Amino acid sequence: MTSGAKHALPSVTDATFAAEVLDSDVPVLVDFTAAWCGPCRMIDPVLAELATEENRFRIVSIDVDANPQTTAAYGVLSMPTLTLFRGGEPVKSLVGARPKRRILADLADAL
Repeated sequence: MTSGAKHALPSVTDATFAAEVLDSDVPVLVDFTAAWCGPCRMIDPVLAELATEENRFRIVSIDVDANPQTTAAYGVLSMPTLTLFRGGEPVKSLVGARPKRRILADLADAL
């Protein structure tokens, strides 16, 4: 673990996923990530910036290696996978790193 990240996203786990994501009153964008994933590290600062700017949804991350149940339950095979949950259901998934404006454009129809 590095302590260099200024705006580390809140983390969820298999144990807290339902309470933090599925039961949330606001949409939650979940970053399925892994420490060994290069593109995940590239997108981290983008997501941290979005988390400070956005008020339409929350952003959390989940480590796929440490939380295999949730990862398997949503069929996540590639990292990073960003999945937007609303009302306890996944409504949109984006696979791969992308710039902030593209993330927002790709999520626009689901927000």
